[in-house]
Amino acid sequence: MEQSANATVEPQSPDHGRGPLLTAKRASILQGISLAMILAAVLLFMRALPIGEMQAFVTGWIEGLGLMGPVVFALIYVVATVLLIPGSLITLAGGAIFGLGIGFVAVSAGSVAGAAAAFLIARYMARARVEEMARSRPKFAAIDEAISEGGWKIVALLRLSPAIPFNVQNYLYGLTDIKFWPYVIASWVAMAPGPFLYVYLGHVAGAAATASGGRSVAQGAMLAVGLLATVVVTVYVTWLAKRKLDEKTSLHTRPQEQKAAATSEDGSQPSWGRTIRLGATAVLLLAAAIFAQTQKPAIAQLLGSLVGALPPQVELTEAYAPSTDGPHVDHSLWDAILKSSVREGGWVDYQAIKAHPEQLQAYLDAVAQAPFDELGRNEKLALLINAYNAFTVQLIVENSPLESIRDIPGSERWEAERWQVGSHVWSLSQIEHEQIRPKFTEPRIHFALVCAAVGCPPLTREAYRAADIGDQLQRQAEYVHHHKTWFQYAPESAVVMLTRLYQWYGGDFAQVAGSELRYAAQFSPALQAAIERDHLPRVQFMDYDWHLNDVANQQPR
Repeated sequence: MEQSANATVEPQSPDHGRGPLLTAKRASILQGISLAMILAAVLLFMRALPIGEMQAFVTGWIEGLGLMGPVVFALIYVVATVLLIPGSLITLAGGAIFGLGIGFVAVSAGSVAGAAAAFLIARYMARARVEEMARSRPKFAAIDEAISEGGWKIVALLRLSPAIPFNVQNYLYGLTDIKFWPYVIASWVAMAPGPFLYVYLGHVAGAAATASGGRSVAQGAMLAVGLLATVVVTVYVTWLAKRKLDEKTSLHTRPQEQKAAATSEDGSQPSWGRTIRLGATAVLLLAAAIFAQTQKPAIAQLLGSLVGALPPQVELTEAYAPSTDGPHVDHSLWDAILKSSVREGGWVDYQAIKAHPEQLQAYLDAVAQAPFDELGRNEKLALLINAYNAFTVQLIVENSPLESIRDIPGSERWEAERWQVGSHVWSLSQIEHEQIRPKFTEPRIHFALVCAAVGCPPLTREAYRAADIGDQLQRQAEYVHHHKTWFQYAPESAVVMLTRLYQWYGGDFAQVAGSELRYAAQFSPALQAAIERDHLPRVQFMDYDWHLNDVANQQPR
């Protein structure tokens, strides 16, 4: 009777009744708002980053590993799991890089192997540290007792429920008496829904990025329906598991533990300190994300310089009015070098050029004296393309013998500000990414600028001329799309193979044609017909051969 009376009186107390309850609600609302702000900040950060180029770089590196790609990816997942690094972004990347099937297998293998490694570390190597982690979670004692009775079934329920974060669970299980193999098998089976959902999300995002507007309505609808079904099933399974887990663990939770779990650090009311910290974090992140939105070009340039393989995103515009008035530049010296030292297919006799360096130097001197600022639109474009290619040849000659242009240190390669065009001194990167791409709405320049590699488009045997530059760029683009080194598609195939130029500079092609696929279709009637029939092939990017485009490496195109 005394217990019953106390139970009746306590909720009416001004200190333990409505006051704390209302405070808890306020804290919950504020924390919810903070989490929404953090989510908004993450989305804004994602929009500020050059996601397409980053995906292209990572995908290219992974795909370059061949059959070892998924294995290396799984090992990265293992390391991240052991280091308590959240795996959601890695899982999304798996779907974007490998697709749904291989992506899920790689993620599943990596997450289970990581879970097994953390379990063994907790059981045999870092038990004291993990026990300290367990003491900060009041519910763990109940889970430990439930596992003693239910074994792998409780592990499976916990894997399906968000009660304890995945990476933390891996270590805590090492303190329980569950055996290793039942733990691994139960984890492998029960963890499947969550990773599958994230891999599916990554697959959808990767498919959208690759298609860039070239995916059919039917394909997009199928992806959306599949994603929705996956989300619904995952949420429903999670809800069932959580309800069942609550039933199992509540039997083992002592009243004082329940009270500790429901109160804050001081044992009396929700933690306003945590709420304030979360809110402050959300405000700072959101402010930083908004600032990042205003710095997109700088961020893209910074990331590009850090990894050395991410071209910055640019907006293609025409900065110069077409005009035939004004001065002209004579490119006959460069034309003569190209005709004498470049073979059909773009193979360069660098030794012949090196034997007579005065010819190339004379042209470089002419470029340095050109009245660049006074030139018309086409004169500028012809000069920049010819100069870029001549500077690249000079760079190879200076550093030969070489197996690849990438053997030259980065600071002396594309980023060295040493090349003079008129009164300006630029790096090769500045010529391409600052003087050509954002000032000419002309994606065909990617088939004209040469990086001295087998995988890059061929160096033409004639200099570009202002009067004919449109026709010259068109012929070069058609050449690239009619040779298997850069383009492969058969009408009966469900796959189109594109040069990685489409992957690295996809944004440029999409700005002009809507997508990389539709841009390439301009040069392939079979591909254009497939698009018109809504039979869009899957895009794959070919390996990029960085060996020097020297005559010694000549091979059929």
